[in-house]
Amino acid sequence: MTKNENQLGTFLMSRRKRVDPLAIGLSGKRRTSGLRREEVAQRANISTTWYTWLEQGRGGAPSSRVLESICEALLLTEAEREHAFLIGKGQAPKSKKSTVTSISHRLQRLIDALSDIPAIVVSAEWDVIAWNKAACVVLNDYTSMSVNERNVLRRMFLDKRMKESQQDWDSLARYILATFRAKTTHTSNSERAQELITELSDVSSEFNALWSENNIQRTGEGMKNIIHPLAGAMSFEFSSFSIDGRPDLMLLLYNPTTIKDIRLLKKLLTSNN
Repeated sequence: MTKNENQLGTFLMSRRKRVDPLAIGLSGKRRTSGLRREEVAQRANISTTWYTWLEQGRGGAPSSRVLESICEALLLTEAEREHAFLIGKGQAPKSKKSTVTSISHRLQRLIDALSDIPAIVVSAEWDVIAWNKAACVVLNDYTSMSVNERNVLRRMFLDKRMKESQQDWDSLARYILATFRAKTTHTSNSERAQELITELSDVSSEFNALWSENNIQRTGEGMKNIIHPLAGAMSFEFSSFSIDGRPDLMLLLYNPTTIKDIRLLKKLLTSNN
């Protein structure tokens, strides 16, 4: 096989060199950028020799399971994952269940630095996967919740306390469903998304009514008015942002609207120190 024919190996090598070691908790001086082959192999739970052969175009095509593991090890986006399968196996990958559980250390440090602005990162399926202290104080204590409990969709339609704490639940629910539809369509409707749709369709008439409207929305901004159990009514301007290279993730920032809201937030943060 010539170098030009080894499309998969060339592509994987280019993605390997792009990954920032510090972003996944690796350190040490390096002569070249990116990950070492043995580091990719370890993250993918395969042998270094097999991965080296793969980059060199030796050993034949990898199995779907192995290629999937390599895609995850290299932090490939959905578009890159699809490309890897097309050039490596001649077919698109199967839609997978969302397994996003964390963000890069750099992004976590960024949202932690926003000490006076609640910030969360959510998956396409609205699983909250990262947050800062202000978000725990104002929105929910995410540190004590399971993944299912942190899912915003489930809380919106299944948790009465969530509905009671929102001053404009209807508008917020519409926004969440519209971005959910857009995001999950963009990421090929994961198994996780289908599970949520099935579960909520079976138990929530409100979900069915709003879902049938077929609204679509990507990132956006608006108002979030809540009734905090300790501080009472609080108002925030929220802005949502797509994360470059991660179409499955979205960053949401909640900026206190008035001086009163700022003071209430600071009081809550101080009492939780």
